[in-house]
Amino acid sequence: MGYGITLLTWGDYACFTRPEMKAERVSYDVITPSAARGLIEAIYWKPAIRWIVDRIHVLNEIRFDNLRRNEVGSKIPAGNIKQAMKGKPLVLCQFASDDRQQRATLLLREVAYIIEAHFEITEAAGPDDSPEKHYNIALRRAKKGQCYHQPYFGCREFPARFRLVEEGEPIPQSIHLGTADLGWMLQDIDYSGGLTPRFFRATMQDGIIEVPQAVKGVTAG
Repeated sequence: MGYGITLLTWGDYACFTRPEMKAERVSYDVITPSAARGLIEAIYWKPAIRWIVDRIHVLNEIRFDNLRRNEVGSKIPAGNIKQAMKGKPLVLCQFASDDRQQRATLLLREVAYIIEAHFEITEAAGPDDSPEKHYNIALRRAKKGQCYHQPYFGCREFPARFRLVEEGEPIPQSIHLGTADLGWMLQDIDYSGGLTPRFFRATMQDGIIEVPQAVKGVTAG
């Protein structure tokens, strides 16, 4: 196992959308390992390292709420962007008033998690990419609250606050006791297998979800 980090993260709202829900957004009961990885990568990521989530602590009560909001119904085609880069005159903008639609969201409220993760050195590492170097940078950035972009819980409009759990500091206790079967959950995307989603059967024991061994070939999306 590589060099590990422990983060406490919390927020007012979260939505980790289930892929089987097409028309409306419905959140998983808790944060997914892929979302937890993305949150850590917002703090520190380089091609030379790969973050792997080991354990998730669910601290607060799982509370759902309904929200209806306006969204745009389409995206700008990637092909249009490529053509514009080659000099073809195209309008690369969206008019929200013409493409607006209402969607219902079943989201989570007042979430708080402990994320335990470690990183491994990848094949992209150079001679100067030592584990100690990246570990110290990751710790320093987490302590200072630095990030490349604002971490979020599933959707960008649901920002996630975070702080580093120092070595030797007691981990906050979860309110959950006993065993809970959370069903099938997205673990991560295997980018070496053609964007293949990988799922696992999530079980929460006394508020803790043990994440299976990370998917091989997973890199930042």
